[in-house]
Amino acid sequence: MFACFYPDEYLDSAYSIDYEELYREGIRGLLFDIDNTLVPHGAPADERTILLFKHLKELGFRSCFLSNNQYERVASFNDSVKESFIENAHKPSVRNYRKAMKLLGTDEKSTVFIGDQLFTDIFGAKRSGIRTILVKPIHPKEEIQIVLKRYLEKIILFFYQRSRKQVSR
Repeated sequence: MFACFYPDEYLDSAYSIDYEELYREGIRGLLFDIDNTLVPHGAPADERTILLFKHLKELGFRSCFLSNNQYERVASFNDSVKESFIENAHKPSVRNYRKAMKLLGTDEKSTVFIGDQLFTDIFGAKRSGIRTILVKPIHPKEEIQIVLKRYLEKIILFFYQRSRKQVSR
């Protein structure tokens, strides 16, 4: 029932992902949400973010930020990171996931999406046929519409984690 919202992986942080392993698996494109995935909501790119994207480039990845935020927010975040981005992406619409893959020169098999929200990030990526990694939100302070969605996400994550335990038995 909720499987369309289930991530392929659920990790603590975008900073704890084994990117070297993803590269060995043939992943070449990384799509990222920004707010509460890489930095707290509205925050600029910090030193940790800058170092992560420097490392990803060294590994050979191409990256794109896919954000529902407006141009000013996404462009200012990207000033010190220097990656491709698509603002006002209307996630979970599949159109801009496909556009991002085209920008990176990747396809569904060689792309991973990393984000913190089930109903926008993960649902849209799954609808696009892209592998997904859900990460825990960085900071508890969020806009009210996101806070309300988090209550529903908890229910879905309960069933997701229960399904994972049944598979591992």
